[in-house]
Amino acid sequence: MAFGDLLDQVGGTGRFQIVHVTLLSIPVLMMASHNLLQNFVAAVPPHYCSAHSNVSQSQLSPEEILQITVPLDHKGNPHRCQRYTAPQWHLLDKNGSSYFGQQWDAEDAELQGCADGWSYNMTEMSSTIISDVRTDYKWDKLSTWEALQTGNVNLGSFLCPRYGRRILVLISNLLMAVSGTGVAFSTSFSMYCLFRFGCGMALSGVGLNTFSLIVEWIPTRVRTLMGTLTGYCYTVGQLILAVIAYFLRDWRWLTLAVSLPFYVFFLIAWWFHESARWLALNNKPDIAVKNLQSVAKFNGHKEEGEKINIKESMKKELSSAQGSYTVLDLFRTPHMRVMTLSLSAVWLSTSFAYYGLAMDLQKFGVDIYLIQVIFGAVDIPAKIAITICMSFIGRRPSQCGALIIAGITILINLLVPLDKQTVRTCLAVVGKGCLAASFNCCYLYSGELYPTIIRQTGMGWVSMMARVGAMVAPMVLLTGDYIAWLPGLIYGGAPIISGLAGVFLPETLGVPLPDTVQDVEESKAEKQQKKKKGTQKLLCLGFSSLGLVCADQ
Repeated sequence: MAFGDLLDQVGGTGRFQIVHVTLLSIPVLMMASHNLLQNFVAAVPPHYCSAHSNVSQSQLSPEEILQITVPLDHKGNPHRCQRYTAPQWHLLDKNGSSYFGQQWDAEDAELQGCADGWSYNMTEMSSTIISDVRTDYKWDKLSTWEALQTGNVNLGSFLCPRYGRRILVLISNLLMAVSGTGVAFSTSFSMYCLFRFGCGMALSGVGLNTFSLIVEWIPTRVRTLMGTLTGYCYTVGQLILAVIAYFLRDWRWLTLAVSLPFYVFFLIAWWFHESARWLALNNKPDIAVKNLQSVAKFNGHKEEGEKINIKESMKKELSSAQGSYTVLDLFRTPHMRVMTLSLSAVWLSTSFAYYGLAMDLQKFGVDIYLIQVIFGAVDIPAKIAITICMSFIGRRPSQCGALIIAGITILINLLVPLDKQTVRTCLAVVGKGCLAASFNCCYLYSGELYPTIIRQTGMGWVSMMARVGAMVAPMVLLTGDYIAWLPGLIYGGAPIISGLAGVFLPETLGVPLPDTVQDVEESKAEKQQKKKKGTQKLLCLGFSSLGLVCADQ
């Protein structure tokens, strides 16, 4: 509203905005590395039960030990979770049945679990957390997911209304650096999960507060462009992760490499200016004026900055912003309630389907480094397409369309035979691209919908919904052990349903950011009134064509 005029007064999109957005976007490059780090750090190497002690000490070759220790599964590969109760020495008899050759009746052979742990084939990676801990891979992966994603609830998001954006960017960068370093030097799986929990909190703290600082310091006309450029930093970060992981095959060094830059980001963050919009609406107008004057000076508009009178310019907004706000205010009024519920569905399903695809790259049967590059590269055309759509046809149809297309693509994949690996991978890549586009739209759209006074509370809420979706995603994946097509059906159905829920969201293309809850309610009421008048006008035209007199006339 009035704050947009103040931004134009201090330089609009000037040098400050360019430097500010650039420095805020750089950490987003490494956010992708931390967010998708599990694909490499917690990768499950090819493994099977360790041999019995009397066999492992023998002079047999690794192939012969495997032959007499581990049975074949239904696909003809060494079983991952079972071994013979006793070594099957007779399988070494060249005149007898061969393990890799003729079939033999193994039904009578007694089997047991991996009593002595697992042996791992570490040809692609020197180590992962799974091979270091040497325990049940499914439990490890699920536990790690839960620790990471629970942390992503980001309690800091709900502290923003009290402490602001800048301080939480500082804290989150430091927490990411310290927690990431702690992960790299973890000596137990419990310690690993604890520090990943910290990384999860920091991840959302950096992402949400960075986006708010960007959006609240730039004019309405360039929000789409800036939001897209920030999204591309995440895309490039996915490619950077693939390169770093390719050269650093040890999970500890890899974790350390993507964590150390956050110490530098922490130091850079001291230069950032707190959002003047947030300061003004939180009873700190004097500090807001000081920040605006600093920006005006940086942009070469010092004289205009000295004329700022924020109390007069934002008189209406300041009077409406009195009082404290909590997460309950997201549901207190009718239009805020509908908006929050719709956004919750959009964020939850986007995250749910996205991480169902992006965090289990090994299932595609393609080199894990190559598929990471492909999954990252597809975001480039996807985000170009969503940017064009958001700029010309609006946020709402773009958001709904991206989700529905993603869901349909995932469902089509259920009909493709398992042996058509290339086709299945291509469809998954298209689906992932649509979900990445949806995420790009989510951040911008939600930031534009929620009023400044509770914007970060709202962003924290929908982010929490996204983390719930991310937590549920791997659990749904485990249902595939019982019904092979069920995960795909759920992953595809959820985006379609949420895409339909997005229809209830208002359009924000070219609309100034709302500052108060009252702005949201009044804007909705005005749109409804205009719609009502438009309907009445059409009825009047219809009556006139019939020679009747309209009641309004």
